[in-house]
Amino acid sequence: MKKIAIIILSVVITINLHAITFDSTVCYSRKLTADHICSFRNKANTESFCSGTPMWDYVPGLVAKAMLRTCEQYSDSASTVEWYTLFNKWGLSVYPWVTDLDATNAGKVYFELYRYNQRIGRQQDAASCKSKAEQCANFLKKQCKRIQYPLPGAGGYWHKGSYPNQMWLDGTYMGAAFYSEYLHNFAPDDTAAWNDIALQFDTLFHYTWDANKKLCYHAWCALPSSVDWADPTTGRSKEFWGRGMGWFFAALIDVISMFPKEHEAYFRLISYARQVAEGLSERQDAESGCWYQLLQYTDTTINDCGKNYLESSATAMFAYSYLKGMRLGIISRDYYATAQAAYKGMIQQFVVQEADGTLTITNSCQSAGLGNGRAGDAAYYLCGKDVMINNQTEGKALGPFIMASLEYELQAMPDFEYADYQEPIHSELNTPTIYTPKARKMFIDGNFYIDFGNRRFNILGGEVR
Repeated sequence: MKKIAIIILSVVITINLHAITFDSTVCYSRKLTADHICSFRNKANTESFCSGTPMWDYVPGLVAKAMLRTCEQYSDSASTVEWYTLFNKWGLSVYPWVTDLDATNAGKVYFELYRYNQRIGRQQDAASCKSKAEQCANFLKKQCKRIQYPLPGAGGYWHKGSYPNQMWLDGTYMGAAFYSEYLHNFAPDDTAAWNDIALQFDTLFHYTWDANKKLCYHAWCALPSSVDWADPTTGRSKEFWGRGMGWFFAALIDVISMFPKEHEAYFRLISYARQVAEGLSERQDAESGCWYQLLQYTDTTINDCGKNYLESSATAMFAYSYLKGMRLGIISRDYYATAQAAYKGMIQQFVVQEADGTLTITNSCQSAGLGNGRAGDAAYYLCGKDVMINNQTEGKALGPFIMASLEYELQAMPDFEYADYQEPIHSELNTPTIYTPKARKMFIDGNFYIDFGNRRFNILGGEVR
């Protein structure tokens, strides 16, 4: 009887799932929004913006942000008003419980909702959206725990309060990217805050980038002896995780798109994005156009865990980053073929059609992290107890895929033009101001400075010399 049940189940799955091929006439951003605004996965849980209220969490925030961008790009669509209403109800009713970097990501929805409420004349609701965004920004400015002197990387955000002195690539997309959008919208002249954002990227790139492999390790710890996953000398984690680099690449592109061009760190951030773009292009699977869960391997068998696999969320994030980066002149249009192969590969490798016509995204890594028994080695990323493949449209694949689709669709419009490629103009392109043990601490008039010899940096107030 069990064998019969298994056979029947496999037949049902085969009938319900139909792999699709890329169709240039389909607006995938709107299709995925319509199909999943009422149902997507956050790990094993089903979330919906149509019934109930999704929790304050970075995954619903990621999905809502992508769908709100769809509303803005297709403001004349018949569905847009209905979708705006659902997101506005959620954004205004949910309380922003911001206790770590991940939680700030949900605050990104308030920028689109602020513009929406202003446009329709709801000034009180617009003010509420601005206030909630400010609450998230104040966490980063005043409450987020940081690495402290004399540890290396002083001033870097802890990924979470329970992960002391740890910086993960993920955190740049959650925290720094939100902070940049807040400043861009509401406090563009806050130089100290822009300095703070640059410091996060400077520190993480310095400590996680492997110049030989042209990839960033998933995380770094300023006190390696305190964790079981860090290299005792470098503090780096052991592997190059696909989605980790996806978060980082997307964060760089998003932040640069809003960062003040006259700031001394502007072209330095661009240099990071260009190095990441080069490294990732060399790891793209030539046949599918996608990327693997573990970037430095192909379909290698790891211990008893089986083979490394092509992963959807990382592929979607890379497609988005390449497309947007080219559009804005941040990276070269030499990556056009890379971006096209990534976007079309995402659809043809991971998107299937259900019997009712809805689209489902498969092959997404459900979760991954470090510490608490998670060693961060290759075996963990392939068969850790919390690292499983989700085939039911997990939000961390859905949001980036919609964003990649929006970029692809925008660039397919007949009147589209790329921005000019941006050439560096600052001589200090590769001289980031980060704290290493060689720098010395100074206190002047109650302020905390780090002196680098030729430059003095107030860690919360910017360069002063």
